[in-house]
Amino acid sequence: MPETHDVPVADGESVVAVHHRPDSSATASDRTDHGATDAWFVCCHGFLSDKSGSYERRCRRAAAEGYEAVRFDFRGCGDADGSFADATLGNRIADLEAVLEYFDPPSTVLFGSSFGGKVAFHAALDREDVAAIVARAPVTYARAFDNYRATVHREGECRFDEGRSIDGRFFEDLDSYAFENVVNALSVPVLIVHGREDGSVAIEDSFEAARRLETDVLLRAVPGEGHRFSSVAEDRLLESTVDWLARLDV
Repeated sequence: MPETHDVPVADGESVVAVHHRPDSSATASDRTDHGATDAWFVCCHGFLSDKSGSYERRCRRAAAEGYEAVRFDFRGCGDADGSFADATLGNRIADLEAVLEYFDPPSTVLFGSSFGGKVAFHAALDREDVAAIVARAPVTYARAFDNYRATVHREGECRFDEGRSIDGRFFEDLDSYAFENVVNALSVPVLIVHGREDGSVAIEDSFEAARRLETDVLLRAVPGEGHRFSSVAEDRLLESTVDWLARLDV
């Protein structure tokens, strides 16, 4: 059974993480043939989402492949402490680092979806334990949030459902994390999977990122899929992920 952990973060707050242990009961047909691994599979959710839903499915599959898998809520999201207005990129990176320090994996595959992809890219720059990054429809360049920025400039804040909002502090922080830093310093292999019909994060940003990154990059463009993947596309994402990691022997 998955185990729930309260992970201390900054300012006396905590985030909630769910740990899926490797599934020893899975049949051989459930796994690829890459054998045992000591790597952990850690999921970073998107801007307005949380650790539930598709992240549970992803962690179950990772555990079936022999990985220790973790999904967690960033502060201000899901079951975590804190305010969404304070869930800047910098604070999300700090939350991810706290989760990694808490579990202390010897090697980590970071899976980031949408804004969680940007968290993973920037967090990996300062960590030697990150072995690979899988990014689904990742935010790379800050221009993906230009509509939100325009609303904040015009109205002082941008409001979302459930009373959540961001203000100028979010963009002041975001602008301090240029993707150019990732381009210049990232050294681990990257898998990017992006829907061709994505109306939230332009697939052209992923094309540009893949072209400019100096590390090994595999980009899969998924026909007919938007920012949220269908169940079929999600299955293919997971297959692509485990096959790619098997080839890397991670």
